[in-house]
Amino acid sequence: MAAKDDLGRRGEQLATSYLEGKRYVIIERNWGCPLGEIDIVASIGGALAFVEVKTRSGVGFGHPFEAITVQKLARLRRLAGAWCEAHPGRYSSIRIDAIAVIAPRSGPVTIEHLEGVY
Repeated sequence: MAAKDDLGRRGEQLATSYLEGKRYVIIERNWGCPLGEIDIVASIGGALAFVEVKTRSGVGFGHPFEAITVQKLARLRRLAGAWCEAHPGRYSSIRIDAIAVIAPRSGPVTIEHLEGVY
């Protein structure tokens, strides 16, 4: 279990660095409430993005995006609403993004970013 947790933390750090490289401002990481946890809250150009990060060491058990189910997206939407209630502000738009990180033990890391998956 510890190796899986380490891989997840590494993936979230890689995703954060990726977003910062794309000029996103990271507002919060691992924000939690009774409904669950949001991996990354970021903004760019007035838009607010709630980012779900899925990390795998390979695709032998499926692509990371395959782990984002309809139920997971619905939960993320509820979490985004809870975050907005806890942090009032104005944004030109609000969306849910997904980032897939494939981080093998050796070799290059692959990062894919889907904007507005919900």
